Amino acid sequence: MSEIPTDLHYTSSHEWVRLEEDGTVTVGISDHAQEALGDLVFVELPEVDSELAAEEACCVIESVKAASDVYMPINGVIVDTNQALVDEPEIINSSPYDDGWLFKINPADEDDVGQLMDASTYEAELED
Repeated sequence: MSEIPTDLHYTSSHEWVRLEEDGTVTVGISDHAQEALGDLVFVELPEVDSELAAEEACCVIESVKAASDVYMPINGVIVDTNQALVDEPEIINSSPYDDGWLFKINPADEDDVGQLMDASTYEAELED
C-alpha cells in the first residue's frame, strides 16, 4: 500500500499539496504516482513566475515506462522549483513527500487548498 501522509491534501491526478507557514503551497506527486510510473529519468519543471490555473498541465515527469503530466492543483503563481530534480529525478522515487517536491505556488486563494481531498478521501479513491 502506498504511503499517504495525513497532513497533506491530494488531487485526483495524484498531486499532493502542503500549505506552508509562509502561505506558499508546496506540490509534488504522491507515493502511489511515483510507484505507478516506476524509475524516473527526467523532470521538466514549470517556469518560475508562471501564472497557472487549476488543472492546467504545468510539469512533465518521465520514467522508463511513460511520460506523465503534472497538473496545477490550484490557481496561483509558480514561485520556486526543485532544481535538484533536473540532475536527479530519481529523488522523487525515494522521497516523494520530502526531497522530491516539484514546485511551490503563491496561491491565488489559500482557501482553495481546503477544497482538495484529505488523506482518507484520497486513500478511498485509490481503492476504487
